[in-house]
Amino acid sequence: MASGRGRGPRSMGLLVCLGIAALIGILGFLALGIWQVQRLGWKQALIARVESRIHAQPVPAPGPAGWAASAADEYRRVRLSGSFQQDRATFVQAVTERGGGYWQMTPLRSDAGFTVLVNRGFVTPDQRSQLSGPASALNGQVPVAQVRVTGLLRLSEPGGGFLRHNDPAADRWYSRDVAAIAAARGLGERSLGEVAPYFVDADATPDPAGFPVGGLTVLRFANNHLVYALTWFALALMLAAAAAFVIRGECRLRRAVENEH
Repeated sequence: MASGRGRGPRSMGLLVCLGIAALIGILGFLALGIWQVQRLGWKQALIARVESRIHAQPVPAPGPAGWAASAADEYRRVRLSGSFQQDRATFVQAVTERGGGYWQMTPLRSDAGFTVLVNRGFVTPDQRSQLSGPASALNGQVPVAQVRVTGLLRLSEPGGGFLRHNDPAADRWYSRDVAAIAAARGLGERSLGEVAPYFVDADATPDPAGFPVGGLTVLRFANNHLVYALTWFALALMLAAAAAFVIRGECRLRRAVENEH
């Protein structure tokens, strides 16, 4: 006949295994929390750096000698002058505050002797049709002898968009992939000079034709690292509390067994 007494203490081997597993879990959660704190510091520094750059005076767009380090210049305000190669423009699908349409990516042959892809801004599908026609139908946007552009230096976006790959053969573009666009538009010709590995988002200076509309660069950076860090630290604390609860229960059981004997 059962005595009605609860279970006995767990074996020491099982307790050791559970303790090791709990310790590994606690250390893992703490490591993830610390990593998110480090990411938080990195993200805050990035936001501060971008904020300082977008309000700074523009500097000349880096030439070939500075291209190896151009990644460090992302979102820096730059200026350049030269002539647009309108007949080699590329239209990249975009969704903006103005709705769906395209970015007009036009190569600019700079006075410094190299070519930079310039995102002149947003156009609607109807506007794209006008810009894709013959020069006489470009709504006044024929190639000009000299232009000045100010904007933000941006890094290439290779591959394509979310679940959509660029298709140069069909002239369908979902990301501003500088190398792929340059190859598709034959921008490597000697007359155009070397092609910069970055592109420039033109600022909001109005275009004489009324479009493209520049200055639509999105400068919002998701910064949820503090929430993630607190979550990982909370899980570590919960696991530690659960382990302490189990240990305390086992100690009570062992004392009860010893008192019975």
